[in-house]
Amino acid sequence: MASPELRVGILGYGVGGQRFHAPLVAATPGLAVSAIVTGNPERADRARAAYPEAAVLPDADALFARAADLDLVVVSTPNRTHVPLALRAIEAGKPVVVDKPFAPTAAEAERVVRAADAGVGLTVFQNRRYDSDFLTVRKILDSGRLGEVFRFESRYDRWVPKPKDNWREFGDPAEAGGLLYDLGAHIVDQALQLFGPAAEVYAELDRRRPGVAVDDDTFVALHHENGVRSHLWASALAATRNPRFRVLGERATFTKYGLDVQEPQVLAGLRPGDPGWGVEPESDAGVLGVGEDTERVPTETGRYERFYAEVRDAVLGAGAFPVDPASSLAALRVIEAARLAAAERRVVSLRA
Repeated sequence: MASPELRVGILGYGVGGQRFHAPLVAATPGLAVSAIVTGNPERADRARAAYPEAAVLPDADALFARAADLDLVVVSTPNRTHVPLALRAIEAGKPVVVDKPFAPTAAEAERVVRAADAGVGLTVFQNRRYDSDFLTVRKILDSGRLGEVFRFESRYDRWVPKPKDNWREFGDPAEAGGLLYDLGAHIVDQALQLFGPAAEVYAELDRRRPGVAVDDDTFVALHHENGVRSHLWASALAATRNPRFRVLGERATFTKYGLDVQEPQVLAGLRPGDPGWGVEPESDAGVLGVGEDTERVPTETGRYERFYAEVRDAVLGAGAFPVDPASSLAALRVIEAARLAAAERRVVSLRA
């Protein structure tokens, strides 16, 4: 007899809920989208059409009133609400997935971690650890073919010359919007995953487009404790195609263009398991080598589906949650240091 599906309640049906959480939960064997919270009538209609068996609820109070009917809560709401909603889920005794950024500040993130220490499962949706390009970089590093790596370059660029009318760009800075908290939360996390803790942080956070209230052109430099230097960029005003990754080692360099395809695939109606899921075009294969002596490196297949499969197993007591919240807390400390470094135009030390 098959085990019953774990019932998942999703708080928020904006970009995160629609493009990532709900589709990935629904595509994961053993999980079911049981409830979706949105106060937006148009989004509510879309949620009912996409997930007719789920209850579509107007607010968080309605979801927590039926917490006994849920096995897992996902927080995919505006950044400033992540902490209070995560704490409500923990208080209700429900394992919780919190979208990135985990919290607006490291102190608030620590509060959530302490609350979960009582034995409630907690993880952070760092889905870009499962990007095809990042998985490829990991494989190259593990192969040892670069030799000792001394510099890591990562860019997540977009061309959005006209700001979008939402809290992420026009909202009060207290909303934790802007690229440092958005794309920066991913690229900082990836650098820390590859090369370990940062000892020093420098940053430049600029507002280039008229009217935006938060950074839309961002650079962060990390000096890791192991000596590697990471240079990380995110911009809404990059009009050309720039390398996604460049990794410099003493034996060779690896360069990779192109972005992971899983998000646009979801928008196009594809789901994990469909033909071509997570497969980048062959033209985006990276190049490894020295001078003219180079070779094309096939890109790994993206695997977003692994995140919720690991969450399912952890809830059932058959494995660990995919992202240790302590790692997201470390990334938040880097983000806070970057904000301070940019404001004071100096290098900030994270050494104890």
